[in-house]
Formats: sequence, structure tokens, C-alpha cells
Amino acid sequence: MAFIKTRKKIVSSAIASSLSMIAVNTFAQEQVTQLPTINQEVAAEQQGFKVEKSANAKFVAPLLDTPKSVSVISKQLIEDTQVTTLSDALRTVPGITLGAGEGGNPNGDRPFIRGYNSESSMYVDGIRSATSQNREMFAVEQVEVTKGSASALGGAGSVGGSINMISKVAKKGDFLEGSVGAGTDDYQRITLDGNKDFGNGIAARVAVMGHHNNKAGQSDGAEYARVGIAPSITFGLDTPTRATLSYYYLKSDDTPDSGVPYWNSSNNTATGKPLDVKQGVYYGWLDRDFQKQENQIGTIKLEHDLTDNLTISNTAVYSNSKNDYIWTQPDDSQKNIANGEVWRRVNSRITDTNTFTDQLALTGKFNTGAIKHSFNVGAEYSDQESDKGSYTVTSNSGKVITGSPTTGACSLGIGAASDYWCTDAFNPNSKDPWLGNVAANKAVTTTTATTTSAYLLDSIEFTPRWLLDVGVRWDKFETELKTNATGAKIESDTDFFSYQAGLTFKPAENGSIYASVATSANPVGIDAGDGSETAVNVNIKDLDPEKSRTFEVGTKWDLFNDKLNLTAAIFRTEKQNTRIQLDSTTYTNGGESKVDGIELGLNGSITDKWAVSAGYTYLDSEQTDPGPSCTRAGVCTPDNPAKGKQLPNVPKNSATLWTTYQVMPQLTLGAGAIAMDKVYGDAANTKFVPGYVRYDAMARYNVNKNVDLQLNVNNLSDKRYFTKAYASHYASEAEGRSAVLSLNFKY
Repeated sequence: MAFIKTRKKIVSSAIASSLSMIAVNTFAQEQVTQLPTINQEVAAEQQGFKVEKSANAKFVAPLLDTPKSVSVISKQLIEDTQVTTLSDALRTVPGITLGAGEGGNPNGDRPFIRGYNSESSMYVDGIRSATSQNREMFAVEQVEVTKGSASALGGAGSVGGSINMISKVAKKGDFLEGSVGAGTDDYQRITLDGNKDFGNGIAARVAVMGHHNNKAGQSDGAEYARVGIAPSITFGLDTPTRATLSYYYLKSDDTPDSGVPYWNSSNNTATGKPLDVKQGVYYGWLDRDFQKQENQIGTIKLEHDLTDNLTISNTAVYSNSKNDYIWTQPDDSQKNIANGEVWRRVNSRITDTNTFTDQLALTGKFNTGAIKHSFNVGAEYSDQESDKGSYTVTSNSGKVITGSPTTGACSLGIGAASDYWCTDAFNPNSKDPWLGNVAANKAVTTTTATTTSAYLLDSIEFTPRWLLDVGVRWDKFETELKTNATGAKIESDTDFFSYQAGLTFKPAENGSIYASVATSANPVGIDAGDGSETAVNVNIKDLDPEKSRTFEVGTKWDLFNDKLNLTAAIFRTEKQNTRIQLDSTTYTNGGESKVDGIELGLNGSITDKWAVSAGYTYLDSEQTDPGPSCTRAGVCTPDNPAKGKQLPNVPKNSATLWTTYQVMPQLTLGAGAIAMDKVYGDAANTKFVPGYVRYDAMARYNVNKNVDLQLNVNNLSDKRYFTKAYASHYASEAEGRSAVLSLNFKY
């Protein structure tokens, strides 16, 4: 934990020095007549909650005319809510739930969009970035969530949708902005974002961050510490030829949260909802548990305007992602809770993933007679190599460390009798001494995944009232799993087409009505072993990609002089050939599921003083054919209790609201709510987390036009609820009530 202690000192010192600097600057401003002003271009970019055009060049039409549901978490919404991680930001979008990693591990972000896992459908500036990591917001301008099948846009995966993070990069103008925050639960955070325009088409920008906090409402438990930096430089601004070089670095050293086991006291089974224990319970082992991550991304983007309406670009990205952890999973499967005990099962992983991606694109506009085209055609190549290992964890004394209630650790007793491998289910002690040994087993396997793709996207305007959106993409996906000790290899190769088509009718310039269909394909081994997808193995290597399609009918309207955007959609997503198990060694593409839904959205300003971001999603999910029911031993029976049941991680109803009102020139008040129905963790719907409503509030006072003070209080009622429902062992408890006071500045 040396990193955490060092970071706490760094963040504390940075907060103190920054507050002093800002106080001096504020005092100095009052003594002079000429005050520094925010660059006009930067001020003009303050778009509020409504975003009119995607920052992803693959969206070849404005969002109003795009026949697909797209939710944008704007820069203003990020600032208002003071979200610091991607997971927190995604909770402001209805229809998204968060899942635990494979095996219940704390791998990284695992969002479910409209009911389907989108962990391998994460992008940074339109380039896939699907390694398992916990993503930060300090270098993110906005987040775009595309909903529904979308492999024509992004490639393999994208069954329920995809997530694209737009980076902060150098641009025109001079500005310096940042935030210094402190709060409950030892919260400390500082961010700085500065851009310098050197003239002659050259600008540089750097964003930096230091962060520390304990989990709100949990004593002697989860703790989070991280630092990051994201510099960039752009050449050729306002010229036909432009180049941007950028780098992203994030290092984390966390004590992960170990969750709460499921338990049904009426029949002493690990079913139903999480165990009824005090809020903030922590089953982890502080002297043993850790999660260390390091992520680096280097990007070179070149653009050249061939004509006023034609641009060629090439983006090359190299990334490295490390994920290293040992953590305690409170295993309920052995039924020790019947005796008031929990086995501290160890989960571990060591991954090191390197990825190179190159994307070549030609974008522009042209006319064929009276028909107008706005297009993007391109090719992509990606090569990902992931080394995966784990830790061997043993007991010094030779005492058993398994979970069997009769011969395992808990049979010896709680505490010292079992070398603390068994703890009290209702009053666990996270400070129990660690008496075991840990040995690293790095690079046990190496998985490589190579993708070659070509695509065409076109928005065709027949008349100002009628538009046709079409897209087609071809992907060739090759993956290999190598066991390094023996040299044994397992390979899987496939290629597939994906498409999308949507017809839009514009009854007025500020509105559209559309109908669309889109497909996706999810091949074996899409995440190269660095995530929660099923890794390639001898039993599934020859299976076809899982296919899905989304049908959607919707409408979008810009209201109140284009300040407010209203959206509504009805959709169905069908997954036709899910991989299922038939016996101990036989798998096939035979499963089916579907999600029917309704989605409503409202984003923008109702008046000059009143802004709102709100959404509602209804999801009716069904496992129409989950195949046979199979045990871990490979024994399968035809009758599957999951048939006809609700998909895991899919709430029927979810809604979000965030609204702000400027009650006086210096004071803005904000309030929000997140509501979600019950979510099942397993396919048979025997384990669940209850529904909840969480309330948040914000107050911002402008000291002057450059400096403001902002207070955010999250989970006002200190509601106990759960954010993740894992299939087998546990659910993740949300943070309790917390408060953060930030000093924000913009020059």
C-alpha cells in the first residue's frame, strides 16, 4: 500500500498548493481592472446537456438524423455530477447495468447495454479499447453510448451497443481549467487541464489527475488511489494537413471491494438476495488483497483535406494494459453461512496485454445528381497479444484453505484456528493477519487476436425530407491460445459481414421519424482472454460467431429553439445463435434470447436557467432457448430452468434524472435520481439484487467568472443498494452517502 500512502500525500499537497494559488489569483483579480477571460472559442463549446453531432467520424449524419439511439454524456453533465470513473458516468444513462467480471473477479468495467455484455465493445476516439480496466474520466471530453446491434460501425461484438470515450486533445485557443476537491471518506482529488495555442497551427494540451478515496460508508475496507496524465500536441490547425500526437497514462493501486454473498435463511441456500448484514460490511483481507492496474495509450492521427469535401485520415494506436490482483471473494457456495461463517476464497489474475491498431478512413460528401451523400469508407487492422497468469496462494501452516463446511477452513473455526481463512459472516475483521504465501505465475497462456476489416457507411439524402442510412462491414477474425509451458496451441479463424440500414423521414427541419435494422457478430475469443468473454478452447474453437440483430422505430425532435432534444424509440434485439453446451465436450450455436424495449430521452435546456438530462428505459427480456442445463462437471439435462426467464443483469424499468436551475446569477442548484428495478444475477433467476432509487444533489456558487465552489452530495438518503449482481457468489454493494466540496477554475 506504499503507493496509496504516497499518493495521499501527493494529492493532499497538491490540493493545498492549488487552493493557495487560486486564492492568490482571485485576490489579485480584485485589485486590477483588466481581468483574464476565458477564450471565446472555449466558451462557445459549452454545449450543456444537448449534443448535436457525434465526435465519432463514423456517424456520417447529425444525431437528429441518425436512425439509431445514441446517448451522450456531455462535458457539462460530467462536471455537474463530478463523476470520476466511467462506471459512475454510465449510471446516468438508463438501460445500462454493470456486471462483475468472469469468475466474479474485479477485472474492470463490464457494462451491459440493453441486456447484453458490452465489455469487448469499448472504444476510445473510435478505436477499440476492450482490455479489462477501470477507466477514469480526467482525460475524457464526453462519452457516447450507441444502443442496439452495431457491428457495422465498430466491428465484432456490439450486441446490445457500444461505448466510445472522446479524449481531450490539443486544439485552438488558450485555456487552463481544473478542479480541487476534498470530501468525506478521505476523498481527495485534483485535476488540471491546460491548452496552449502557439500560433502557426501548433497547439499543445495536457490533462493531469491525482485521486484518493475510501469507499463511502465502509470502514477498514475498499480504498482507491490513482494518478494519470494525458499530453497531446497538434500540428497544422486550420490547414489542410493536420497531425495529432497523444499519450495517455493511468496507474491505479486499489484495495478492491469484496461484495456480499447471497443467502436465503429460510432454506439455507445461496439464493435470493444478498445476506442481510450491516451496510458497509467488508469481507476482504487488507494484508493480502490488492488490485494494481497500469494503462498506456499512444496515438498518432494524421489528416489531410484532399478537397473541401473530402478528407483522408489514418490513426495508429499502440496500447499496453496491465491488471494484477489478489482479492477475497466471500464464497457462499459451500453454505458455511448456515453456521454464521464465510470462507475467504482467493481470486487472482496477472494480465499484460499489448495492442496495435491502425485505422485508415476516407470521409466526405458528394452528390449523384439530386441525391446527396455523406460517407465514411475505411479499413482497419488490429493485433492484440495478452499474457495471462495468476497467483498460487498457500498456507504457511499447512492448514486447509478450501471451503468445504466439513473438511475446509471453516471446519477448523473462525479466526486463528483456520489461519483466518474463515471469518464471521456478520462481523468480519478485515485486519486479520495474513499468514500465507503468494507466488506469481506469469504468462501461463498467451492469446493473440488479429482482426482485418473493411467498411462503408453512407447517409443518403434523396430529398430534405427523406434520408437513407446504410452501412456494411467485413471482418476477418483470427485468434490463438498458446499454453506456454507445453507450446500447445488452439486456433479459431472466422470471417463475417455485418450491416445496418435505416430510413428517416423529416416532417420538419427540427424533427425526424425513423425505422432501422442492424446486425452484430461476436466471434469466439473476441476479448483475447483479457475480459469476461469465453476464451477460445478445444470445445468451441470451430463454432460460428454469435449473431444478433436489432429492429428499431423511433423519433427525435429539437424543441425550444433547438435547445432541448426529445427522443423516443421502440426496439427488439434478437440473439439467434448463442453458444450452448450439449454434453461434457459438445457445444453448438443453438441458443436464442431477445429483449423488447421502449426508451425515452430528454436532454438540453428548457429555459436559459433550467437544464435537464433525463431518460427512461423499459426492457422485457427472455431467454427463449438457453439450451440444456449443464453442471460444471458437464452433465447436461434437456430441461433448463432458465428457459423463458429474464436475462441476467436486465432491469425491467430504469430511469435517470439530472436537472439544474440557476436560481440567481451566482448560484446554481442541481438534483438527480437514479432508479432501477430488481436485477437477476443468474440465468435461472434464483439470485437477485432488489430495485432501488438513489438521490443526489449539487450546489455551485460562482465566486467570479473564473472560479466557483461546488458541493456534491451523493446518495442523499444513504440508501443501501447493490450495483452488480454476479451469477454465482456475491453482489457488489453501492457506496453510502458521501459529500465532496470542489473548487473549480477556468481561465
